[in-house]
Amino acid sequence: MSLKYQEDLPDHDAAQPAPARVPQPIYSFILIGLYSAVFLCEIGTNLDRAVETAGFDKSAFLHSREYWRILTGTTLHGGILHILFNSYAFYSFGRLFEMLTNRAHLAIVFLLSCLGGGVLSLILQPKGVSVGASGGIVGLIGYLAVYAFVRRDFISSQFRRSLLINIAFIIFYGVVLMSNIDNWAHIGGLITGAIYAFIQLPRDPYADPRIASRTTETLGLLAVGAYGAICLFSILLILRVV
Repeated sequence: MSLKYQEDLPDHDAAQPAPARVPQPIYSFILIGLYSAVFLCEIGTNLDRAVETAGFDKSAFLHSREYWRILTGTTLHGGILHILFNSYAFYSFGRLFEMLTNRAHLAIVFLLSCLGGGVLSLILQPKGVSVGASGGIVGLIGYLAVYAFVRRDFISSQFRRSLLINIAFIIFYGVVLMSNIDNWAHIGGLITGAIYAFIQLPRDPYADPRIASRTTETLGLLAVGAYGAICLFSILLILRVV
């Protein structure tokens, strides 16, 4: 700030601290963009055939040893409403996540929760085909819920209540309202994100959770790169290149 600019300000404004800069949810945008590219490929060919080719077919995973399906299934979506709903949820919670903590954790939680959701779904619902990134997205909610309680001195009770309502709605929606939703993937993702938060969040209330080690930031980049590679592999499968 120049001296002239300071002199031009009223006295009470000059003493005011600069407003906090809210970071852009860069990793959220990147991850949404990656699975959106896969969806464009789905609708550009044949959506049903794409799901059959790269979706999380539990039978193919168990009996045909197509183990990659547990991850490629998270890059596909079943229709325009499915991807729009997931993307809106990802943006809403991802923006909050990247504001409250280091964005590297978002990528790690998302990838681990996609996998954790797939594992629980495979164990408790070992039939059928699942698609969608919602297990990873719900993992972000699980992380934020633990964050809100571990750092309760800095988080309002209204925020905690809102997160609990979101979690209850997701479970209710999956169990009661939509029988074709893989609710176990949601619960698995939720548990994975919560466990990660319990392990990762500093217990010192004055430690800034937005500060991460170089190792963590590298792991975050690797998680983004890994999901990008999975999306690329899904596209190659859908196009019958591999």
